[in-house]
Amino acid sequence: MDQLTRRRLLAGGVPALGLGAAALHGAIGQPTATATAAAAAPGRAGDHGGGTAGHGGHASFRGGEVDHEANGFDPHEIVRDFDYGKTSKLPDGRTLREWTLSASEQEVEVAPGIKFPAWSFNGRIPGPTLRATEGDRLRIRFVNGGRHPHTMHFHGIHTAAMDGVAGLGAGEIAPGEETVYEFDAEPFGLHLYHCHVRPLAEHIAKGMYGTFIVDPKAGRPEADELVMVMNGFDTNFDRANEVYAVNTIGFAYMNRPIQVVRDELVRVYLVNALEYDLINSFHLHGNFFDYFPTGTSLKPTEFTDTVMQCQGQRGILEMRFPHTGKFMFHAHQSEFAELGWMSFFEVCEPGNRDALCRIEPRKEP
Repeated sequence: MDQLTRRRLLAGGVPALGLGAAALHGAIGQPTATATAAAAAPGRAGDHGGGTAGHGGHASFRGGEVDHEANGFDPHEIVRDFDYGKTSKLPDGRTLREWTLSASEQEVEVAPGIKFPAWSFNGRIPGPTLRATEGDRLRIRFVNGGRHPHTMHFHGIHTAAMDGVAGLGAGEIAPGEETVYEFDAEPFGLHLYHCHVRPLAEHIAKGMYGTFIVDPKAGRPEADELVMVMNGFDTNFDRANEVYAVNTIGFAYMNRPIQVVRDELVRVYLVNALEYDLINSFHLHGNFFDYFPTGTSLKPTEFTDTVMQCQGQRGILEMRFPHTGKFMFHAHQSEFAELGWMSFFEVCEPGNRDALCRIEPRKEP
């Protein structure tokens, strides 16, 4: 039986009644999905017949819309969602921030009709965007509700016992067990957390990662802030991704663009959590941005429209749009773009931002 591969998807070579995803997953002893592989074949907007072999239009998935409610999370909410934790004051006057994160297992529809057997933090991929201020004390209670050992490894500065790796501190957390990670928020910048249990690539590729932001004590200029985690999904378990995305759902921001206001500062926290591919990228149409690698300096290193990131790399992008309209952003690896990693900004006129742009009010800490 032929396997569904990303190159077959790109060629539009999956027949409408061809290889079922259930048969595909069953053939390799993995959990099954519930839709035909044809549902994932990328097509063109308005194309009812095939994949991407033709010309014109934009890439998209056939088969309708992803059910975000059934998934339990929505990429259109994740993009502006920051979790500041439960706060209290320590005797020395510092802020203590506390969170509880749980590992779980669930099916996630990553493209219309294609459900992926995922592992997640708090039932969403990426996990909650944890946010603190430089110098805060952080306390994260981790509960393993899955069927496999897991940990939480934070990128940042902390003691060896808090590193979330096997053989140090609490080590691997067995199913049904829990532990607490506690450390100071440093250095300021854009970081991430992920499971660090072998096979490491599988634990990360399954969805066990999230963003961790430490704001500088003096803060950053006021901006419309967005979180974008670049990721992908190996739906046939051949260690090559068939779906690529920002915030998990392929093409999520194509038909429903991310709305921003003309001339307002937009800040993007960009993280690459992609496994099985060495490099990912971000390219913006019709504009340039200041780039702050890892966000650990308040001075940008370049003014550009394209950046590359290896797995685990991240950076902050700051931009203002001088013109209204729709502006595409996507991976500059064309294969990634045509398999889901393609999006739009919609730039609206300033004024009554909620009425003109329908932008959700920002949550305050």
